[in-house]
Amino acid sequence: MRWLAVLLLLASAAGLASPLFEDDEVLEITLTGPLSTVIKDTEDRNEYSFKLTVAGSAIDVDVRVRGLSRVRVCKFPPLRFDFSSRDTADTVFSGQNKLKLVTHCKGAADYEQNVLEEYATYRIFNVLSNVSFRVRLARIRYLDTADPGGTDLVRHAFFIESKEAMAERNAGTLINSRRVTKNYLDPTQTALAYIFQYLIGNTDWSLVRAFDEDTCCHNGLLLGIEGRHFYVPYDFDLAGLVNARYAKPDPSLRIKRVTKRRYRGYCMPREALRKALKAVLGHRDDILRVIEDLPHLSEKDIESGARYLEGFFEAAANEDKLLGQFESRCL
Repeated sequence: MRWLAVLLLLASAAGLASPLFEDDEVLEITLTGPLSTVIKDTEDRNEYSFKLTVAGSAIDVDVRVRGLSRVRVCKFPPLRFDFSSRDTADTVFSGQNKLKLVTHCKGAADYEQNVLEEYATYRIFNVLSNVSFRVRLARIRYLDTADPGGTDLVRHAFFIESKEAMAERNAGTLINSRRVTKNYLDPTQTALAYIFQYLIGNTDWSLVRAFDEDTCCHNGLLLGIEGRHFYVPYDFDLAGLVNARYAKPDPSLRIKRVTKRRYRGYCMPREALRKALKAVLGHRDDILRVIEDLPHLSEKDIESGARYLEGFFEAAANEDKLLGQFESRCL
């Protein structure tokens, strides 16, 4: 059975021992616990015991509020699930420790659409680079034991791969640095990330740390792989592709709407950017398919998202002109 041992070794190296992110089928989940208590606990952020039911298995999990800006604007804030002291064997959550859950923010239907659209942004970067956060879409039925007379809530949400798992999957090391050394940045990954952020219309990121953060980068992290630093972006709720109702651009950018694209990458050789741009253009159909194949997204929103992305591809048809615009805006 030597071949089986080899297969198991390869599966472990590829991160297949953790099944959550190896499938894109929508998870049907029931989450039972003191939900309204958790949502109100935005200051101390204590963990509360919940029961998660998926595919006939009941799993104990600890849940708390997480996030910064969304906590201030959302009636239903993002959550963190902690499986570290729980038995998840033989379930889809096997091998998981702590997971971020992106939720629907508020009750109106367009906020749930935003969840699906932000999920799509992660999937688009997955198309462009393996050094990216994997995600898994879920449809969750929330049963609030702290308000037994309340109405059951069913909404979409998605789990984000932990940074530790992402690093291990890519045989990398998380870099905790207060600043970026540009000479260490992997040029291929960096150029892809710059163009990806422009593609989705995201300006809420930076390769310097935010005022309330200890390390680089704002809405991104650095992963060390074979002596190079790979910039890995996350958190895209303020992107133009999502176009959340609460999303506003930074006033210093002098743009009125988040749907207005603005290049924010560092200056780098044109040929590196050209190579990345060609790679993105080569994945045009795959990128558009991410939007077109989104489950439960309304036809109107599918058309709107595809039209927004097509705006980029139409502009990119003239490569030199677009690259010239990038160079005029680079930092």
